[in-house]
Amino acid sequence: MLSLRLVRLLDTHAAQLGDALFATILESQECSDMRKVSRDRLELRSREIYRNLGDWLKSGTEWEIAERYVALGRERASQGVALSHFIWAIGATKKTLFDFLEREGLADNPIELQASLELLKLLDRFFDRAVYHASVGYERFHARPLSSIDAA
Repeated sequence: MLSLRLVRLLDTHAAQLGDALFATILESQECSDMRKVSRDRLELRSREIYRNLGDWLKSGTEWEIAERYVALGRERASQGVALSHFIWAIGATKKTLFDFLEREGLADNPIELQASLELLKLLDRFFDRAVYHASVGYERFHARPLSSIDAA
């Protein structure tokens, strides 16, 4: 049983969370390469992750995470973003969310606490999978022969 209250919080505050993440990425030296991504695209992606996260938590599959993050890894590699900066940005996405959830409080009763813990485990799993699949996509981009990169 997912904490529906927390999933609703994600849906309601997706833009706010996205704006906080966008500011973090622009200000952080640890992911300064992310500035190679167009500002509009980076801002859109910062909001999109939180807007879609509630849906994934309710019905997402491993395949959906793999498809999205392998593609994103390839995209960031093609933009010249260092892998360490890209992974740091994914970690910043998780931290922004967990800081928000901590401020909101997780539970008012034992049943809500159990559901909140389940949500946190799912979120942690999501971000672990996102990092893995993003790295796979990044590696696949760099493993391509130069002739196929020129043709793309």
